[in-house]
Amino acid sequence: MSQFIFSPFIKSLTCLRCSRAYSRADFITEHFQYVCNCRPNQLSDVGTLDVQYDYAAIQQSISPKHIQQDADRSIGRYWPLLPLAARTSLAPVSVGNTPLLAVDRLGELLGLSALYVKDDGRNPSASLKDRASAIAVALAQENRLPVVATASTGNAAAALAGQSAAAGQDCVIFVPKSAPRAKIAQLLVYGSTVLTVDGSYDDAFDLCTAACKEFGWFNRNTGYNPFMTEGKKTVAFEIAEQLGDAQQGENASVFVAPDVVFVSVGDGCIIGGVHKGFKDLLALGWIKKMPRLYGVQSTGSAALYSAWRGDAEFPQLVQATTRADSISVNAPRDPIKALNAVRQTNGAFVAVPDEAILNAMLPLARLGGVFAEPAGAAAFAGLQQAVAQKLVQPDETIVVINTGSGLKDIDAAMQTTGEPMVIAPTLQAVRQSLGL
Repeated sequence: MSQFIFSPFIKSLTCLRCSRAYSRADFITEHFQYVCNCRPNQLSDVGTLDVQYDYAAIQQSISPKHIQQDADRSIGRYWPLLPLAARTSLAPVSVGNTPLLAVDRLGELLGLSALYVKDDGRNPSASLKDRASAIAVALAQENRLPVVATASTGNAAAALAGQSAAAGQDCVIFVPKSAPRAKIAQLLVYGSTVLTVDGSYDDAFDLCTAACKEFGWFNRNTGYNPFMTEGKKTVAFEIAEQLGDAQQGENASVFVAPDVVFVSVGDGCIIGGVHKGFKDLLALGWIKKMPRLYGVQSTGSAALYSAWRGDAEFPQLVQATTRADSISVNAPRDPIKALNAVRQTNGAFVAVPDEAILNAMLPLARLGGVFAEPAGAAAFAGLQQAVAQKLVQPDETIVVINTGSGLKDIDAAMQTTGEPMVIAPTLQAVRQSLGL
């Protein structure tokens, strides 16, 4: 049996449920340890593993100034804080370096003095999920694993399809039949093997997990493969670095944490990754504080919100009905990390109705220049509600993460805007339509 290859800076993986630590020797390719054995027969509420790094060794290997001066603008610039054996394992499609936009007009609308939108819809496949899929494919390449598989409502699937195509990696993707056609089109264009499941996202997830066990495929599933959090955390690194870039003066810090971050939440892996990224920076002494994290769910898929509000350890199963397909989840697969992210940072979960989510797409686009899909707009809708409830202060530095492009779901956009005017090809028609 050959040893599973990953970063030399990883010390162990620790179960967030029972605290058992798995050493490097526990990881072999034939029986990769995705989750802890404390829940051996569960496909949800599993013993989620958290990657533990040797921060002292990382500090000897790299500094904030080294990162700042690195010509690589992709997530590879943070290589010592990633689970990869080498940054060269990343596919040649650059992931990360998405803009952090100072959206002053949006801030004025809400009475906020320092509001930013991190637009991860600018990633190669147009969502934040590229960050995790880049890590999955790189690990598969390093370990010569023949197939990577995932279940997805579309974004994670598109990210895996694009990264796999760039690396020449075979992948199998399970999507629920309700996934938007625009997202499915991406998968087919990239040449992935696509299996449309006649059921929900949760059905696709469980089938994918079973298939990976049966056929020996590398499982990229969110909340199951612990290394996916490590890819998603890079969005926190970039936020802190970009806020540092915005500072003036010779003594400005390379990394600066915001006061508050708003993140849309489905399975919980993205907000868990954001939390992990800022925790890494804080452990290294590269930032001075931990931002408060606010997880935003639709009222039509609010399992984690309900668990947080009821002070429960784990969420109860719900029947998701939200229009925001990327956060439509019956049983969140990364609940421990998501709840920890909010509870350990003194943040909160916010639940907003689908109407507010769809309506939030318009000010994001018209005042911020960001075209977000419903799941991405949910984070801004959550901020709007938080402002109304006085959960944030006007002078705080606040970042809203847009997790995906609005081009992923143009039907939702058209539902919000309505159809354009149809006119005759004459100037008179222009005058009449515009009231000139």
